[in-house]
Amino acid sequence: MEKAALRAGRRPEEVRLVGAIKGVDVDRIAEAVESGLEIVGENYVQEALRKREVLGDRVRWHMIGHLQRNKARHAVGLFEMIHSVDSLKLAQELQKRAAKEGREVGVLLQVNLSGEETKSGVAPEGVQELAEAISEMPNLRLKGLMTMPPYFEDPDGARPYFQALRRLRDELQRRGLPVEELSMGMSADFEVAIEEGATLVRVGTAIFGQRRP
Repeated sequence: MEKAALRAGRRPEEVRLVGAIKGVDVDRIAEAVESGLEIVGENYVQEALRKREVLGDRVRWHMIGHLQRNKARHAVGLFEMIHSVDSLKLAQELQKRAAKEGREVGVLLQVNLSGEETKSGVAPEGVQELAEAISEMPNLRLKGLMTMPPYFEDPDGARPYFQALRRLRDELQRRGLPVEELSMGMSADFEVAIEEGATLVRVGTAIFGQRRP
């Protein structure tokens, strides 16, 4: 991560590592935390509930998987940031639940840049409208954007998607929206993502090895 940042003329401290813990047992996560991992990203609310009972607040918790509206109540109490907000209805449910709990939650808009039907995310042309709506919600803090490009054998294949997300973020900034974060890049392509401006990289396999079935 440091080398990729320096190659791009960035300060390494601008980029934060999110350990992707889907399918990883608690002992292995705890070992990574002891080794300096500060943020973990979980895909499933129920798994986060179980793991947090053991790990507690020794680590910061992010939601990086698709979030169903019926899980919003738990999500606002578990996570300081939700990377995967992809609809106005989900944002409204999170706002309602966060207000009821008296909490503020950071959110990222998940953008589907590839158009793949198997991936969640708002279409690029819908980003501005959704971002403006969320910026008016008092208990949600719009922090930035997230994307998952298609998989490429050559990590450089993902570069155009990372560049596109950065351009979207920059356009929102020009329109006065408070978006700084770019959550992009995983084990196979995080170096390319950092070169293109990632501030959060979601890395699982490169830390924990292959997940068990």
